[in-house]
Amino acid sequence: MDTAFWLTAVAILCLLVMSAFFSGSETALTASSRGKLKQLADKGSSGAVSAMKVTDDSERMIGALLLGNNIVNILSASLATALLTKAFGDSGVAVASAVMTVLILVFGEVMPKTLAITFPEAVAQRVAPVIRVLIVLFSPIVTVVRALVRLLLRLVGVKADPDSKILALREEIVGAISLGHSEGAMEKEDRDRLLGALDLGERTVDEIMKHRRQIELIDADLPPDALISEVLASAHSRLPLYRGDEENILGVIHAKDLLREVDRLRRAGEGLEKLDIVKVAMKPYFIPDTTTLDEQMREFLKRRTHFAIVVDEYGAIQGLITLEDILEEIVGEITDEFDVVARDAGLSRDETGAWLAEGAMTIRDLNRAMEWNLPDDEANTIAGLVIHEAQMIPLEGQAFSFHGFRFQVLQRRENRITKLRIRPL
Repeated sequence: MDTAFWLTAVAILCLLVMSAFFSGSETALTASSRGKLKQLADKGSSGAVSAMKVTDDSERMIGALLLGNNIVNILSASLATALLTKAFGDSGVAVASAVMTVLILVFGEVMPKTLAITFPEAVAQRVAPVIRVLIVLFSPIVTVVRALVRLLLRLVGVKADPDSKILALREEIVGAISLGHSEGAMEKEDRDRLLGALDLGERTVDEIMKHRRQIELIDADLPPDALISEVLASAHSRLPLYRGDEENILGVIHAKDLLREVDRLRRAGEGLEKLDIVKVAMKPYFIPDTTTLDEQMREFLKRRTHFAIVVDEYGAIQGLITLEDILEEIVGEITDEFDVVARDAGLSRDETGAWLAEGAMTIRDLNRAMEWNLPDDEANTIAGLVIHEAQMIPLEGQAFSFHGFRFQVLQRRENRITKLRIRPL
């Protein structure tokens, strides 16, 4: 055991420390939350700023870390083989392989990775400045390796998506919210609000609008007395106004505007026969049924209006939507003293334990209320889902099983399914 022996042993020890550094850095930088790093960076942490910059190009970062890690591991194994071969002869190769496997596994991989994954942001802040320098030093080699890897992936039909990181970030947020609820760290109502806000950009107005069958319309040709009575009898403050054909929407009458006009006529000493309901009505606001909820909410705020009539590609009226409908997708049902029935009141349980639901209840509301996962890609309502899956309009008493549930039609009115019994299989 001469001086060369001890120098080689010290070199192997230093290489193991470097291996631990590379392994821990890779785990810390990939496992750290960019959201937490952003918070630390905003508070003035230079290490967090460096970590954010390093992880911006994760492919280059991982390439540099793997290159450094492989270099030190191979070099340490080679030195150990040379050292132990001199000490043990030909059997030194086997001894070196066994010893270095244990040392690299314990001290170069498992221990630093465990430490890094326990405190990812703290470790990332400390190693990021050094990793930035190493990325610059290894940049020429990493660039060549990166180009070669992309070429090989392209040959087998795999192409990198530059937008995948942005899309993955949204999915990460959704997953974190759902995981927080499942582990008891977040209440169901909080989860629904957050997911509802995230979904506004993915959902369209036709999914939550009030269907034309449910819209209250006012005939502009009614006598003034009857017209005022209908407006006051309605639970809604805004009502579409039509003449002749219900597709011919002239405007939207607001109860306050109507009462102001009636008061003006009274003060002027004029009778109700002078009431011109069309002049009092607001200009109708039409929107296509493909408009996203996020875009429509911004339009409502921009126009300072809360009411829009939804039309299809042919201009036919499909329904109406209000700002309150969009807000309810985030905060849940909003009721006041004039609301007769809450949206989820159409769900009840019978004596057998099955659930009774109104056919017009939306799949999204049912999923929220029951923590189910019925698909709403092809239909918005439960009745629509049954019709879609059955490929027919079922008769009363017919039952179908799909998506892990049994659906039985209890009531049908004309071509509409009005009540269903639902039982999980």
